[in-house]
Amino acid sequence: MTTAESLAVQRIEIAASALDHNLRELRALLNPKVELLAVVKANAYGHGLDLVAPLAALRVDWLGVHGAEEARHLRRLGITKPLLVMGFVPPSDLAGLDADTHLVVSSAEALEWVGEHRRRSGLSLPVHLKVDIGTKRQGVAVDRIPELCRLAAKRRLDLVGVAGHFANIEDTIEHEFARLQLARFHQALEVVTAECGQLPPLIHTSCSAAVLLFRETDFSLVRVGISMYGHWPSRETRLSLMLRQGKGNPELQPVLSWKAAVGQIQNVESGESVGYGRTWTARRPSQLAVIPVGYADGYSRVLGNRSRVLIRGASAPIVGRVCMNIMMADITDIPGVIISDEAVLIGSQGTSTVTAEELAAHSETINYELLARLSPAIPRVLV
Repeated sequence: MTTAESLAVQRIEIAASALDHNLRELRALLNPKVELLAVVKANAYGHGLDLVAPLAALRVDWLGVHGAEEARHLRRLGITKPLLVMGFVPPSDLAGLDADTHLVVSSAEALEWVGEHRRRSGLSLPVHLKVDIGTKRQGVAVDRIPELCRLAAKRRLDLVGVAGHFANIEDTIEHEFARLQLARFHQALEVVTAECGQLPPLIHTSCSAAVLLFRETDFSLVRVGISMYGHWPSRETRLSLMLRQGKGNPELQPVLSWKAAVGQIQNVESGESVGYGRTWTARRPSQLAVIPVGYADGYSRVLGNRSRVLIRGASAPIVGRVCMNIMMADITDIPGVIISDEAVLIGSQGTSTVTAEELAAHSETINYELLARLSPAIPRVLV
C-alpha cells in the first residue's frame, strides 16, 4: 500500500532489471555473430521511449523505429547506436537523419526520394530493400528486385540490407507458411546476389517469435519487440517452444506495471445501478473504489464488467462501464480500503497478478495492442 503523497493519480512503472534480463535471455539464443535490434516503435510498445531506448541501447546493437521523427528523437536523447527506420518515410521527412540511420524501402518511389536527398544534401542514407514474401504489407515483389537494385545503383545509394517479414509465425503451432515464406526469402536473396554480385551485409527476417523458435531465420540481424518487454508473442509461440524443448524457456519477465490511486470510496445500496447505461446493479449493499483511470488512458471501455484490479492484494472486479477518465471497482469483500490506496491495473500486488494478456483477452485483442495504446501522458518511472 502507498500513501497519497507517494502515489500519483496513476503511473506506469518500468522495471529496468526485467528489461535487461529479457535482452540477455534473447541474446543467449543467438550465435554471437548475429546482431540484435530492439524495436522501440510506438513509444516502446507503450513502455515509454525516453526510458526504454537508453536502457536497451546498453544491451543491443541496433534500435528500430517506425518513423523518421522517432529516429531524430533518439539522437536527441544521445543514442549513438545504428537506427533502422522500418516504416514509410516521405521525402519531406528525410531531413535531419544521419549516415547511421538506415531506411527500409520497398518501392521505386522511395528510392528516388532517397536518391534526390543524396543529390541535394550530399548524404547517402543506407537502405534496406524490403521484400514481400507473402505478408502483402510493405515490400517489393521478388520479380521487381532487379529493377530496384539497378535504381539504387543508378542513384548511387548504399544498398546495405535485405529484409522480410513473416505473416503467420505467431498465431499457430503449424509453421508451413512460415517455411514457405523463408523459402521465398532465400529466392529473393539469390536474385539480389545475381543483380548486385554479392549479398549486402545485413540480412534480416526474424521477429520475436522467429527468434524464439527458428534459428534458421537469424541471418545477420534479428529484430525483437514484444519479447524484450517480457511478453510472449502468443500462446501458440510459447506452446510451440514447449513442444520442441519440453519447457517454456527462455523465461521472460514483464517490464511494465500500471498503478493508480483510489480516488473515492462510494457506497451503493442493493438495487442501485452504477455508471453510464446502468450496466451493473448491486445485488447487496456494496462498496466501490472510484479509480481515476479510463479509456482515454488506454484502459478499454469494453473491460467494464469483465476485468479486475488488485487492491490490498485482492481482486476487485471492475463494475459498470469504464468511463473516459474513471472506472469503478467492487471492494465490498476487501476490508479497510481507503482513499489513496494503490490499485494495480497491470502487474503484481502481494501474491496476485493481473497480466497484459488477461486484459487483452477480455478486450478481444492482443497484448501488443493493449500495451501500445497506453497513453503517452501517463507518467513513466524506472523502478
